[in-house]
Amino acid sequence: MTQAHSLTHAMIPTGSIEAYISAAYQLPMLTAEEERENALRLRDEGSLEAARVLVLSHLRLVVRIARGYSGYGLALNDLIQEGTVGLMKAVRRFDPDQNVRLVSFAVHWIRAEIHEFILRNWRIVKVATTKAQRKLFFNLRSAKKRLGWFSQEEVEHVAQELGVKPSEVLEMEGRMANYDMAFDTPDSDDEDALGTTPSAYLEDLRSEPAALLERKDSSEKQQMQLYRALYELDDRSRDILQARWLSENKRTLHELAADYGVSAERIRQIEKIAMAKLREQIA
Repeated sequence: MTQAHSLTHAMIPTGSIEAYISAAYQLPMLTAEEERENALRLRDEGSLEAARVLVLSHLRLVVRIARGYSGYGLALNDLIQEGTVGLMKAVRRFDPDQNVRLVSFAVHWIRAEIHEFILRNWRIVKVATTKAQRKLFFNLRSAKKRLGWFSQEEVEHVAQELGVKPSEVLEMEGRMANYDMAFDTPDSDDEDALGTTPSAYLEDLRSEPAALLERKDSSEKQQMQLYRALYELDDRSRDILQARWLSENKRTLHELAADYGVSAERIRQIEKIAMAKLREQIA
């Protein structure tokens, strides 16, 4: 019996993560010939059975890579699940004619999917968005040789190693040192805990007389600018905008088209031009 044939009928337990990992390591690996044969069947015939064989034979790779990210405080089964998604994407894009084994090709896709999952779930607020920040996020931990903040020499060394600016190293170090905090007061009888959330010490300036007056003046100024800009339009454009946006009973394009004896598209064009003029005048 070939390895591929045994994988066709393999079953993976889902009751516990330990049983799943054990079963993944017991699944046989494909030979180069079997891998190429199944990759060709998937590419040329769209065989789902061939895709299943390729995925199952590389589950141990997913487990091994996922375990390397266990220090981020996320559940191992979630990391394995996301890594398996990456493996499936790699299998779908794998080209057997490139003379490269699937294991080498799949590593990038598995890591990429796990990286995206960690960045989405490590903190409530996303800590890395740019390419440089992503690189720093996954390398700063290993770059730290001791506890505490980086020295200036260490900052410059890490920046040079990763090809980023020293300021970006400092910014990411600060981001990673922060932690999530609930805004509202926790349900606790501990008086010390009640005063530690932002809602206990941040000022609410929305009802301050100066803020209220400023908002009122700003609103009145905007209204005056709007009405001044409206009356600089021609009568038809002004009437269409008022009927479409300023009236309590707003009218449709087709209703206005019937009133003016033109098409609904023409009314839309007039409305668009008038809106552009309003924005220009208000700006």
